[in-house]
Amino acid sequence: MVTVAHLVKGMIKDKPFLQEALGKKLIAYGNLAEQFHDHIENELGKKVKHSAIVMALRRYADELNDTINDVKPLDFNCEINLKTNLCAINIIKSKKVNATVKEFYNFVDLDKGDTLNIISGNYERSIITNEKYKDRMLKELKGEKIITEQSNLVSLSLKFPDKFYETPGMIFNVIRQLAWENINIFEIISTHTELSLILKEKDSSRAYDCLQGLISRKDKR
Repeated sequence: MVTVAHLVKGMIKDKPFLQEALGKKLIAYGNLAEQFHDHIENELGKKVKHSAIVMALRRYADELNDTINDVKPLDFNCEINLKTNLCAINIIKSKKVNATVKEFYNFVDLDKGDTLNIISGNYERSIITNEKYKDRMLKELKGEKIITEQSNLVSLSLKFPDKFYETPGMIFNVIRQLAWENINIFEIISTHTELSLILKEKDSSRAYDCLQGLISRKDKR
């Protein structure tokens, strides 16, 4: 049976920022109830009291608040590293591309700290590397279908302790924080204990400060 509570939850779950703001008690229940009122009445096909919607919002806000409090802060041992002067090439997968990208490891100097991340999807490949290798890679990929090229990128990497994968909400916590700051993420690269976010260089300082604020310190515990 569809109820006011069900409809309220459905409307908020489709809006993650609204969901978080409600969970943090940042929204006036009465005002939000007015926004939802007509839609809920139309869905139920009957008159609905404003107070009933407010009550449903209060109860759901309590649920969300408990969920937000359950998300653990980043461990104080987490390290943040920034690499600049990166670029990204996104290309349609093909047999030739698969063979070509393997050759990139022969000239990218990983021992000196250069970057080469190759992310493979079902139909596309993304190549993240230093800007100085871009022209050579594009030459090697000549004739292939390149979707996009991006320059002036940075990699913001977080090194976690081993318990990273056992802690629910860690990646969500990071991405959510950047989304609140209106920082776009071009690529997400993760391994067992590392999470790397590829961003525009112009956003690097704000993103670094944003994530630094997420790391809990010993003196805060």
